[in-house]
Amino acid sequence: MQMIISAVPRSKYKDLLAVWEASVRCSHDFLCDSEINRLKPLILEHYFDAVDLRCIEDKSGSVLGFCGVADGNVEMLFVEPNSMGLGAGKALITYAIKHQAATKVDVNEQNPKALAFYLHMGFSVIGRSPLDSQGKPYPLLHMALNTVDALV
Repeated sequence: MQMIISAVPRSKYKDLLAVWEASVRCSHDFLCDSEINRLKPLILEHYFDAVDLRCIEDKSGSVLGFCGVADGNVEMLFVEPNSMGLGAGKALITYAIKHQAATKVDVNEQNPKALAFYLHMGFSVIGRSPLDSQGKPYPLLHMALNTVDALV
């Protein structure tokens, strides 16, 4: 499958939000509907603008996933559930490492598939926080890229 990574214009933010919600509902079973609905406007109105945002599309222009990096930290990486396991996430993290200087990521401890993905991509757990960045009881694992072992 041909995939293209590009910068994201604001006109695509709603497409990215739809991918975010579908991905979160598939992978973040620890979040309830009210928490997801609380986060949606924050993501759309604030978080997308706070990162260097890239999306990956198929040749028809459908968004398969996206990644946002700030200060070397992958702040968001989400893939449309039907595209999981097809290389979109790997392409995005590879791009983030090579072109956006990404070397760190925080992963929800309750998301074992994401943890396995980042371990496979050459990251290691270097710390843990019992609360997320909003003070919610969703523990975060802090990860850093092993430059020697990175697959990119």
